[in-house]
This record gives sequence, C-alpha cells and structure tokens, in this order.
Amino acid sequence: MSKAKEEMRSEYKREDLGKGVRGKYFERFAKGTNLVLLNDKVAKAFPSTQAVNEALLGLLALTEQTARNAVRAKRTSRK
Repeated sequence: MSKAKEEMRSEYKREDLGKGVRGKYFERFAKGTNLVLLNDKVAKAFPSTQAVNEALLGLLALTEQTARNAVRAKRTSRK
C-alpha cells in the first residue's frame, strides 16, 4: 500500500479525488488565504468568490443580529 493511501481516511478513495497538481495552491496558502472545497450544489449557486463571500458575510451578520436580539429578549423577560 502506498504512503498516500495509508494516510487517507477510510471514507476517501484516491480515485474520487481526481488527478492532483502539486503546489497548485501553495502561493495562496503562503499568503494565509483560506481554501475551501465547495459542494457541487453550492458552487453552482455561487458562481464567484465575491458571491460566496457576500452570502457568508450576510449569514454572519444575521447570526450576530439574532444573538443580540436573543440577549435582549432574555433581559426583558426577567423583569
């Protein structure tokens, strides 16, 4: 068994990953950029980096607003 297969999790199969290119994202990684592999459905829904970032930032803002509202609701219900 090759070293690569020994290090992979059992749920992954090398054949499913396609042909890899060594160092493809090295420059981005060195700059500190986060790389994320998107599910095919997600990639189709968000055709660009900007679209993904806008959606995630919107979700983050909504989550923060919801958390603030929950804290306020908790404070007013105690009185």
